[in-house]
Amino acid sequence: MRLDVINGPNLNGLGRREPEIYGTQGLDELERRLRAAWPAVEWSFFQSNHEGALVDRLQWAEGHVDGLILNPAGLSHTSVVLLDALLALSIPVVEVHVSHVLAREEFRRTLLTARGARALICGLGLAGYEAAARHLLEPEAGA
Repeated sequence: MRLDVINGPNLNGLGRREPEIYGTQGLDELERRLRAAWPAVEWSFFQSNHEGALVDRLQWAEGHVDGLILNPAGLSHTSVVLLDALLALSIPVVEVHVSHVLAREEFRRTLLTARGARALICGLGLAGYEAAARHLLEPEAGA
C-alpha cells in the first residue's frame, strides 16, 4: 500500500506556530509516527505553501499512490482549484485539520475541499493523521 501525505500552507511551521492551537510537534514527528505505526506502508510526504504546487501533487498522486491524507490548511476555506483537483481523483482522500476548525472563527467553518474527500477529521492534532491512515488502511476499524 502506498500513501501520500500532503500538507498545505504554513504547516511547515507546525511545532513553532501557535502551539496552543497546533501543538508542539512538527512534520518530522508526524512522519516518524506514521512510519513507525505502519512500517509496511510505502509513505511519501509533501508540503507546500503554494496552491499550484499542491494541485500538481494531487495530479501526480493519481497512478502513484493508493490513497491520500490531505491537510489543505487555510486553502480548504477558499480553493476551488484544489476542490476541482480532488474531484478528478479516483483514489480515496481523507482531509485532516490539526485544530477543530469548526469550533473556530466563522470563516473556517466553510470547507470547500472537504467535498472532494471520503472523510473529514479535525481537532485531533497529529493523531488525526493516524486516524486518517487507519481509515485508509483498516476500513473495518471504522475510523
